[in-house]
Amino acid sequence: MNLILGVPKEIIGGEKRVGIVPESLAKLTSLGFEIRVEKDAGKEAGFLDSDYEAHGAKIVSGAQELYSTADVIVKVERPEQHPEGGKHELEMMKKGALLVCFMAPLNFPELSKKAAQTGVDVLSMNDIPRITRAQRMDALSSQTNLAGYKAVLLGANALRKIFPLLMTAAGTISPAKVVILGAGVAGLQAIATARRLGAVVEVSDVRPAVKEQVESLGGKYIEPPQDETLEGEGGYAKEASEEYLKKQQELLKKHISEADVVVTTAQVPGKKAPVLISEETVKSMRPGSVIVDMAAGTGGNCAITEAGKEVEKHGVRIIGETNIISLVAYNASQLYSRNVLALLQSLTKEGQVVLDLEDEIVKGALITREGQVIHENTKKLLGE
Repeated sequence: MNLILGVPKEIIGGEKRVGIVPESLAKLTSLGFEIRVEKDAGKEAGFLDSDYEAHGAKIVSGAQELYSTADVIVKVERPEQHPEGGKHELEMMKKGALLVCFMAPLNFPELSKKAAQTGVDVLSMNDIPRITRAQRMDALSSQTNLAGYKAVLLGANALRKIFPLLMTAAGTISPAKVVILGAGVAGLQAIATARRLGAVVEVSDVRPAVKEQVESLGGKYIEPPQDETLEGEGGYAKEASEEYLKKQQELLKKHISEADVVVTTAQVPGKKAPVLISEETVKSMRPGSVIVDMAAGTGGNCAITEAGKEVEKHGVRIIGETNIISLVAYNASQLYSRNVLALLQSLTKEGQVVLDLEDEIVKGALITREGQVIHENTKKLLGE
């Protein structure tokens, strides 16, 4: 019998993405999956039930039916208490079923423990290793790339000025100045987008190795304090000391105070986001300038960001959107679906999903297996 792959509707507030889009169905079917999609699962992202049906999927009216019959569930966000019937999504799944999602085990370790207790195996898309073979599966990069683009557009829209240099008969308008904090995947896309819109761009990152990338995109690199090496595993930034962050804040204050738009992207997996912009620095900024805090959901890079809100403080507009990627849900869902498809293609053998613990990708991304939490960093957080 074919394995049943279920695609539920996301239940976390504001989440408009969907785990699998219609374009991926033919290839999933060829792997041996029977696809079932919850009614209206893709509607918020722009994919209708009729689109799924046209590509061979069966539409299921309720979440309970979908979860209880699926061997593999593909969703975007972590599982939560479901409004339909009041059960947790993990409790709605079959024992031994596989859940593929952004589990974020370092942020929500207790959720992994619950998955183990319910006998659900979890592959976390947050934890796909950054190796050459896994590039097509790297959903974290595909999503933050789009988020970096959208963050700049949010800043440009909120600013009461235009980005590019404009020469008119009435005189010349100077280009806007954009400061980007963090030159990871989101930051690099933010640089490219701000430059395409005509802004002058300055960039800060604690990893000197990114200087060349920043400059190749047309940004000016702000040299960081040189006290520590802050490049962690897989190219991610690691947590800095309070003393280092204080030095960094002082260094950045002059650049930020002259900026029209500041986009902050600095996050550390499993940790509270570092505070890079103090309230004093916000006070020094020009009235009408804008901060787009991409780390709002993990505490914020600005000390006075309000998660999920756009506020004005000291004359500065601070955008604390916690799910920027959901604002471009159509393309975000496309890329995520392709990432998941690539992952399942690598794991599916003769119609069965094979979780080989010797495989580097499985070893990195498999959080729970056969009733046990097996992900080492998550086990440490749980004290196991």
